[in-house]
Amino acid sequence: MPLHVPPAPVPALRSVLTALDSPTAVREARTPALSTLTGPFEPELPLPVHVLDDITTPDGPPRARLTGWRFLIRDGDRTVAAAEAVLTAGGWTFSHFSEGPYVRSAELALHQAESLPSAYQPRLLSIPELYMVTLWLHGDLTADGAEGALGAGDLLVPLAPAPPGIAAHRARRATDLLPVLTHRLAPAPLLGSPA
Repeated sequence: MPLHVPPAPVPALRSVLTALDSPTAVREARTPALSTLTGPFEPELPLPVHVLDDITTPDGPPRARLTGWRFLIRDGDRTVAAAEAVLTAGGWTFSHFSEGPYVRSAELALHQAESLPSAYQPRLLSIPELYMVTLWLHGDLTADGAEGALGAGDLLVPLAPAPPGIAAHRARRATDLLPVLTHRLAPAPLLGSPA
């Protein structure tokens, strides 16, 4: 099924396009692909980036907060980097370029998601407590991409590198994966006191 990519805010896209058009921003980026390739570079597949700050809270299902929009940057027919725009007091602004395993892993996860039998709205979900990023496949296709409630039918696809014991690129229901992650963050029980 095709993915229903939510539209990015126009100012967020404009900030990324401005950065891509800036020789200084591209040259100074710590992304070898952008500084060594000539382009033209095209931003595509804007994904809202949400952060799940405290997954161990007992106050019901965890909520995610929007922190930015990430665009995959293409050079011709291949993805070479990502660019992120963040919301500041002055509006949407370009934050940074990146490349590396999460960019390639996100692209692979998006291709895998297109072959699922149901349609989803793709997002990124960062779980800083575990140094983990997932592709969040939201079941409500009409939802605002900035809204951060995990739905019962939502899928999470851990991106590589995933934390030890968590399989990368394996789609799991959020309701199944979150308890596993919460368990990993729970303090270990004390086995006894020293003699």
